Amino acid sequence: MKISSCEARVKFMVSPKRWLSILSVNSLMLFNVSLPVLMLPNIVNGGEVIAQTDPNAEAEKLLRQGYELLKQGTAESKKQAIEISEKALQLYREAGNKTWEALTLLGIGRVYSDLGEKQKALDYFNQSLTLWREVRDQTGEARTLTDIGRVYNDLGEKQTALNYYNQSLPLLQQVRDQTREAATLHNIGRVYHDLGEKQTALNYYNQSLPLSRQVGNKFGVATTLYNIGRVYNDLGEKQKALDYFNQSLPLWQEVRYQTGEARTLTDIGGIYDDLGEKQTALNYYNQSLPLSRQVGNKFGVATTLYNIGAVYNDLGEKQKALDYFNQSLPLSRQVGDQTGEARTLTDIGRVYNDLGEKKTALNYYNQSLPLWREVRDQTREAATLHNIGRVYNDLGEKQTALNYYNQSLPLSRQVGNKSGVAITLYNIGAVYNDLGEKQKALDYYNQSLPLSRQVGDQTREAGVLNNIGGIYDNLGEKQKALDYCNQSLTLSRQVGDKSGVATSLNNIGGIYDNLGEKQKALNYYNQSLPLWQEVGDKSAEAATLNNIGLVYDNLGEKQTALNYLNQSLTLSRQVGNKSGVGTSLNNIGGIYDNLGEKQKALNYYNQSLPLLQQVGDKSAEAATLNNIGRVYNDLGEKQKALDYYNQSLTLSQQLGNKAGEATTLYNFALLKRSQGNLTAALTDMELSINIIEQLRSKIIATDLRTSYFATVQNYYQFYINLLMQLHKQNPNEGYDSKALSASERSHARSLLDILAESGADIKTGVDPKLLTQEKQLLQKLNTLDQARQLNTPGYNPDELKQQIETLTNQLQQLEVKIKQNSPRYANLKYPEPLTASEIQQQVIDQDTILLQYSLGEDRSYLWLVTPTEISSYELLPRTEIEELAKQFREEITSLSPVPETGNKLSEILLSPVANKLENKRLLIVGDGILQTIPFAALPLPQNLNQTNYQPLIVNHEIVTLPSASSISILREQVKGRTPAPKKVAVFADPVFADNDPRFQTTSQTKKETETKDLIAMALTRSLEDFLGLSFSRLEGTRQEAEAILALVPDNLEQLSLDFDANRESAINPDLSQYQIVHLATHGLLNETQPELSGLVLSLYDKTGKGKPGFLQLNDIFNLEMPAELVVLSACETGVGEEIRGEGLVSLTRGFMYAGAKRVVVSLWSVADNSTAELMENYYQKILETGKNPVESMRETQLEMLNSSNWKAPYYWAAFVVQGEWK
Repeated sequence: MKISSCEARVKFMVSPKRWLSILSVNSLMLFNVSLPVLMLPNIVNGGEVIAQTDPNAEAEKLLRQGYELLKQGTAESKKQAIEISEKALQLYREAGNKTWEALTLLGIGRVYSDLGEKQKALDYFNQSLTLWREVRDQTGEARTLTDIGRVYNDLGEKQTALNYYNQSLPLLQQVRDQTREAATLHNIGRVYHDLGEKQTALNYYNQSLPLSRQVGNKFGVATTLYNIGRVYNDLGEKQKALDYFNQSLPLWQEVRYQTGEARTLTDIGGIYDDLGEKQTALNYYNQSLPLSRQVGNKFGVATTLYNIGAVYNDLGEKQKALDYFNQSLPLSRQVGDQTGEARTLTDIGRVYNDLGEKKTALNYYNQSLPLWREVRDQTREAATLHNIGRVYNDLGEKQTALNYYNQSLPLSRQVGNKSGVAITLYNIGAVYNDLGEKQKALDYYNQSLPLSRQVGDQTREAGVLNNIGGIYDNLGEKQKALDYCNQSLTLSRQVGDKSGVATSLNNIGGIYDNLGEKQKALNYYNQSLPLWQEVGDKSAEAATLNNIGLVYDNLGEKQTALNYLNQSLTLSRQVGNKSGVGTSLNNIGGIYDNLGEKQKALNYYNQSLPLLQQVGDKSAEAATLNNIGRVYNDLGEKQKALDYYNQSLTLSQQLGNKAGEATTLYNFALLKRSQGNLTAALTDMELSINIIEQLRSKIIATDLRTSYFATVQNYYQFYINLLMQLHKQNPNEGYDSKALSASERSHARSLLDILAESGADIKTGVDPKLLTQEKQLLQKLNTLDQARQLNTPGYNPDELKQQIETLTNQLQQLEVKIKQNSPRYANLKYPEPLTASEIQQQVIDQDTILLQYSLGEDRSYLWLVTPTEISSYELLPRTEIEELAKQFREEITSLSPVPETGNKLSEILLSPVANKLENKRLLIVGDGILQTIPFAALPLPQNLNQTNYQPLIVNHEIVTLPSASSISILREQVKGRTPAPKKVAVFADPVFADNDPRFQTTSQTKKETETKDLIAMALTRSLEDFLGLSFSRLEGTRQEAEAILALVPDNLEQLSLDFDANRESAINPDLSQYQIVHLATHGLLNETQPELSGLVLSLYDKTGKGKPGFLQLNDIFNLEMPAELVVLSACETGVGEEIRGEGLVSLTRGFMYAGAKRVVVSLWSVADNSTAELMENYYQKILETGKNPVESMRETQLEMLNSSNWKAPYYWAAFVVQGEWK
């Protein structure tokens, strides 16, 4: 139960919970809201002015009647005022009075704007504007331009609004109308505020403020102070915001503008609301509410009721919230405030969404949507479309969600709402991520990222970075995942987002955890833990404690693990997190199970089971049923075990959980074998193995791969053992041949799993288009399959099942295409190992014998295969063979001339077949540690009683293979290939240290000694920590290289020494021109983490600058190296506690995939001078006498064996040949 990389969807709610932050603009544009016509006070208060300017008494009378109707403030009275004003307008036109015609048009336009009929308003304003220009009245022109700007602002067309305001501003400056200049500067600031450009908004507000003060316009001062407060509020500077609001408040009281006072009280309440001081917020809202009621401001009443509802919503009192919203809604409708109505409907939808009533939420969102369209508020139309998309996403209707998001996106772009665009891109990315389309998700996240930065939303930026990191983690690109998570961590720290910091720390810990870096993982988890405690997120705290417990479990510190898991359990119980409780109980049970305390384990499993059933986590339920069955099996209660296994199997099959199904079938087989029912056990085991081989490694969640792949090898070992037991009972039924085939399948699967662990992105040997299709299908399948297993909310189960079936069919069809068009890649990715009879026909010849080994917990096996015979032999258990093999290696590497343990090991491994070996070539397919010992140095089994040491190489040419099938694949790969035109390319004596004397001076600038490459660092630790090795200079390889190339004409060789022995040269396609590639450099055949096997080349350039120098497994598989021979002359095999021999296999198989016909590799690092002599003699035989590389190696090793200086096996036995012997 890990906190996954953050996939939170940001709810795109453009409307803030307090309307005033947006709606107050209506009172601010010209600082005289109530007057429909700018010069009307002169008309109604001074009849003499009318007499001088307009002799039409009838028009004057009509305007007075219209003004009285407007004062009533209802929608109907406003419409009546328009009708009367139209009559006055006609009179002015007949009289030819253009000034008053323009003024009346302006007044009618304002009333239409107030009624929300914006297009009609624009029509009247434009007619007015034309007349002002005709009469050259700059004051009227400026005011009309301002009103046109207001309408476009109301319509959400912010850039157009700015255009009109900017035309008005210089005119007002020319006529020295500082009052309206201040208002227009204010309005420009307001637009920039809406566009999210807060600093620009502040600049304009601060230009407006002193002008209003100069002209003594306290209303204007109050308004501007108020809106400056709003900007600081939006910037998160709450105290500054409060300061400006509190300056504004007494001015509203002074000018007796209770509407402004009420709004300011509301916004002060809003700040306290944001600060979490909900009761203080309610206090201010409740002061605001009666003020709005006193002045009959239904609009203000509706606003405040809405905000009170929002507080109750935040307090979790959803019903109270709905009560206040439902009081607010009819008031908005009464005053014809479609914007307020739409906003309240939207937020009622939000409450129902939070209550889980998704359909009801949709109903309210769909009521609000046409209202936003009617008032032409594209910003909020986009927001509502987005919210509808979010509901469909939660309902699992991903395509419908995408449809609404894609309607929302262009609207946000049209109105220049960068914040809205960023959020929508982000959430589209989240949907594609849910659908498994990782590349599309990355594309959208990467579009969202710069926009989040532009609008200064560092919290969202951190979230996007974290999600990008999550995708790369899921794709196995751990270095990129770390880079993005660390960027997210830095940003979250900058903005003080403790929850974000904790999430990033936890995710980084998870990456290191999956990489096996347990101490680093603990470090990050432990940094995360106190932050969760500070923010009070007990669920996340519990999850982190659980993660720490699991790390200690993996480290073998069971009691410490139990301590953390019990803390996690307590917290999950406190917060009522049944899923967390069930998980912790199950994990605690697992530890007691491993400690052998079966009754305790059973107790915890049985507590876990009903909780997992209650929360509907069927995948975890199936696993727990399986665990209970296993405990009953261990306790000897077989029938109970069968009952629980059957329940687990049924659930796994219903879920399509193939891995779980395979595990339970394996447990069935174990139980039935223990009852002596081998045939029934075999049936279950074959079903289990078939499922495993159908599974592709990429369909396993990243954090499960390591443990899952280790388990898979146990399945194969049990399968082989079962078949051999059946062979013992029925020696003529061919079970031993089936067991040999199973061994081949095990080797093929092992390599596939190593490649998955290494994250190898193999691009060679496959059509790029097919590879892209495969990746995309696997990503989708992986995501949807996990969603099904985990019962993830937001997915429709029926749709999910159908989608998985469709994708599975598409993948199967694609596999067929890949096998037809890219056989090289198909043999690796979709292996079909040879059967026993095919090995006899396709691999073995009359002069060759195959010896294939399989090491098992209870017993091991050996198969001898010739073209006419398959014989099998039971050997000692793995642990006994491993102990002898380790001693044998230690004796050899300590320069023992006659390794004494060799006799015992030879007796076990070779004596059973001694009388059949004759003098034939031996093909050795080892298993585990047997892949790391030199069979050539084992004493001849016929001479074990003699004192004279005679190693196996005396009578036999020896070739080792990753598997018997690998030679068939290799032959198919090189069939018809002509040898490369040039002879030998040699890499030797790379530069590893920053104090290497080959740097020209010691006064160079500080060298870059650290690499940012995660796998490179892991390789470094593999060599330096795990093996106790450092990157010492390999000076002797220079002589080795020069001796080899002395045998080759200058124009047919390539020598890469010193700084030139680098990674760039090694991956250069020109290397494909050489028949032999010799790499004399440090290497690691890592047997504990085979995916970290690799070669080390120069780590610096000539200037001392650090550079990537590791040739990793991924690089090797992507080389184009059609060589006859690749030689790795300075490798070191790391022998850990558990040896599987896979480091050697992965490295040599990589070079074979790249095209090498044979690979010579050293099993330990040998002294420079002896290696140089061996290599010089070896190459002399190949290049001057034309002998086969396998034959040449045997002759060279025999010469050293018979010499006085190099007789000890240490000097000659390290070098083994893998691959083609013909």
